[in-house]
Parts: sequence; C-alpha cells; structure tokens
Amino acid sequence: MTGTSVHPKEKKAASGAPSSPLRRHFRRYWQLYVMMLIPLAYFLLFKYVPLFGNILAFRRFRPGMGPFGTDWVGFAYFERFMQDPAFWRAFRNTLVLSISNIAINFPIPIIFALLLNEVRNGWFRKFVQTVSYMPRFISTVVVIAILGELLSPSSGLINRILVNMFGIDPIYFMNEPAYFRPIYILSETWQFTGWTAIIYLAAITGINRELFEAADIDGATRLQKIRYVTIPSIMSTIMVMLILNVGSLLSLGFEKVLLMYTPSNAMVSDIIDTLVYRTGLVSQNYSYATAIGLFSGVIGVILVSATNWISRKSTGESIY
Repeated sequence: MTGTSVHPKEKKAASGAPSSPLRRHFRRYWQLYVMMLIPLAYFLLFKYVPLFGNILAFRRFRPGMGPFGTDWVGFAYFERFMQDPAFWRAFRNTLVLSISNIAINFPIPIIFALLLNEVRNGWFRKFVQTVSYMPRFISTVVVIAILGELLSPSSGLINRILVNMFGIDPIYFMNEPAYFRPIYILSETWQFTGWTAIIYLAAITGINRELFEAADIDGATRLQKIRYVTIPSIMSTIMVMLILNVGSLLSLGFEKVLLMYTPSNAMVSDIIDTLVYRTGLVSQNYSYATAIGLFSGVIGVILVSATNWISRKSTGESIY
C-alpha cells in the first residue's frame, strides 16, 4: 500500500478553519509593519500631539497652572496681533523674502537639471552633480559662519577684493539691511540647487526614450526637445514642487534668519518665525505666540489649497 505523506502543518491548516486574506497578509509581511511603528510613533508624538497645543491661542496661559491655559479669551490674541505694527512688519518681510526666494530659487534647479541632463560625459555629469548637492549636508550654523568670514569687514575675502582692486571702503554686509535679502537668497541657491535638482533629474530619467527618438527623427534640436518633450513630461513634478513651495511661503528657514538677524538689519530680517520665537520663548508670552503661529499655519493651508486648485484647473496636475 503506497501513499503520500502530509506535513503536520498542512494537516493542521486543512483541518482548521481557513484563514482570512487579511490575516495571511499580516502573517507574511508583519516585519514591515513592525518597522512602520517607529515613523508612525514619530508623527504621532511630534506632529499630531502638538496640535492640541493650539488651544493656547484661545486661552490665557499662566506658568504652573496647566499646559493648556486657564481662562478662555476667545479671539483676543488674534485681535491683539492684528493691531500690532511689529506683526505686520514681520508679515511683510516674510512675504517679500519668500516670494523673492521662490521667484529666483524655484526655476534655477529646473534649469540646472535640464542642463545637467544634456551633458554627455557621464563622469563629468556625476562629478558636477555630487559637488552641487554636497552643500545640502552642511549645517546652517556652518554656512552662516562661512558667510561671516567671507563677508567680514576686516578680514573677509570679498572686502579685501573691494578695497585692493576697486578702492571701496569695507562694507559690513551681514549688518546692512540692504544686503540681508540678497545674501539669504544666494546662500539658499548655493546650498539647495543641486539637492532639489535631483528630483527633476529623476523625473527626466523616467521619460520614455521613444519620445526623444521620435523628436530626433523629426529633426528637432536640443532646445526644441527640451521645450516640447522634456519640460511637458516633467510638468507634474514641477507643479507638485511649486505647490509645496507656495505652501511654505510663510515658513522660511528660521535658523538661517535667526543667525543672520542683528539689531541693525531687524527692519528687513524680522519675520513671523523670529517674532514667534521672541514672543513665545524670550518674552514667555506663549498664548500670544501660539495665536501668531496658528494664523501663519492657516494661511499656509489656504495657499496650498488655492495653488493646488489653480494647478488642477490650468494643467490638470495636483497633489489631491
């Protein structure tokens, strides 16, 4: 008498109730779900739980009497900062600096990625790409320290060139209001152009090569292929990046602005983030600072939604 042997686990599975597809899925991929617990805990603890602190914008905070305030004051803090000239100065400075930064530093990575994609020497292209995105890993504190040394009125390289070659008196660039915005924007260009260009290069790499072959057959030049093939193919990526940039219009690089901030350039360097920092942490007026921060966040949500809607209506591309 012959027969086939059955594994004990198979006998158990055959005799028992069939497991659901969901249970089989979790049994197969449980390691991945365990790994997801860490980022999930991060977002819960540091992104969602702090949202409950926004209640301080409507309640009066008193030290030692609870983290969520004592008395309801409604929109009193909102009415207060609406009548505060310091807030409107910070709001204006934030808008001017953000819009200028987007106008200059949003198209530059796109242009850089398009030019880098046209380089045929693979070794040279990798070298340029590596050199261009390395500044992204330099600490903001180090970047400002480098700027301070280069622009120093006594020993800075820029002032030495101005004095020795052009006979111009030394300029304290980091202290002059007229130079604050150009220095901030150019430092952003140097630090983030190569890093942001990686996103556009990845999008260009994903373009169907047959489109370029068809353009070659039609006799298209390099500029024509960039205009009619490359740019339309990465337009979805460009629009997503634009929406994200507009959404952070009122949230500039707080660390860099704070490190570049001096009493002499305060008229142009005081932005919403530095105002919230001084009001909340320095002056310990937490409820007032929370109201200003909440207002900035609401404006950011409105800007993202509006830009997303405009993008969906005009180009058909959007985040949601």
